[in-house]
Amino acid sequence: MKKILTVLLFTALMVCFSGCGNKDLFDTVYTYDTAIIKMPDGSTREIEIDQWTDYEGEQIQIIAKDGTVYLVNSVNCVLIRNAK
Repeated sequence: MKKILTVLLFTALMVCFSGCGNKDLFDTVYTYDTAIIKMPDGSTREIEIDQWTDYEGEQIQIIAKDGTVYLVNSVNCVLIRNAK
């Protein structure tokens, strides 16, 4: 009986936490089409993503469709997935 109550309590807490804001309980979005990157001079670039990788911390490596590789801080980058 105690195990059942523990499982029910845990499930109720997870439902409550996932209902706050627009975050998913389990983030499963890993495909993005476009990135907007802020460059050191203050300009921005919008690039089409071929592939990307995130590292521990705040770095994101983006390989554009033209082959250019960008290593940026996540603060200076927006990843966009187009609705299909």
